[in-house]
Amino acid sequence: MARSGAAVPRKLAERARQISDGRLSPAVPRDAATVILLRQAASGVEAFLLRRTAELEFAPGAYVFPGGSVDARDGDETVGWAGPAPADFGALLDVPPDHARALVCAAVRETFEESGVLLAGPSDSPADLVRDSAALAGDRHALLTGSASLGEVLGRRGLVLRADLLTPWARWITPEASPRRFDTWFFAAALPPGQTATAAPEGFGDHADPGESESGAWLGPAAALEAAQAGEITLLPPTAVTLGELAGHHDVAGILARRRVITPRLPKVVVEDGQVRLTMPPAGQERPGDRVSWTELE
Repeated sequence: MARSGAAVPRKLAERARQISDGRLSPAVPRDAATVILLRQAASGVEAFLLRRTAELEFAPGAYVFPGGSVDARDGDETVGWAGPAPADFGALLDVPPDHARALVCAAVRETFEESGVLLAGPSDSPADLVRDSAALAGDRHALLTGSASLGEVLGRRGLVLRADLLTPWARWITPEASPRRFDTWFFAAALPPGQTATAAPEGFGDHADPGESESGAWLGPAAALEAAQAGEITLLPPTAVTLGELAGHHDVAGILARRRVITPRLPKVVVEDGQVRLTMPPAGQERPGDRVSWTELE
């Protein structure tokens, strides 16, 4: 059952009516991955949010987590990998291993592109995380411009992707009425020691959606929700719901210890009696015995 309803923009309402009448077919969602980047502050948990530029067609000015579409090269099986195998992730995400690999690679790549944070470690000692991702600015530039893949960047730096740093959190699918739709898997991860999150610099050309974000900020989940309610910032529904889920946690470790049931969550634009409203799916659930570590799954 949907929990609530809200008004929708005029263009979205018209598309919903056309789909309801059979005059329009819904767009096919593209696979995407998003990372809820977290850090422990004196006041509690903070999440890194990027402010999208006002010129964008999709969600202009909204505050979002780092993320984006899965790239064809994200499924490259030669990408250096440390941590739970793709099959383990597939079991949690309810997808085949090759699909899980692509989603995890996209999550790591997009986080590096959009925030400069690289979830990786040396291939000869993966437990030693990259501690100065700013020194990899050239590699970030190469990914943003599309001149290199994640596998190529990691390979020439002698690094491997740290899959164990990602905790699967949720899966959201854009409403059918939206002209651009994404099937997005959300992962949670802690900011590695020594690394700094920053929005991507401007001027990277026209590839890999560079320049989508104009700034970044660390915000407490509750504070971000209060700012949105006051009209100070804009949050997309999945971002707001996720922040609400995080607001009940006092430490990052507790969040990353969660093992949640990952099922599709599809907000719907409903047409009833000539009225159009947005309804939200039920809250996510935890797996039985949810507070486990990756080492227990290996």
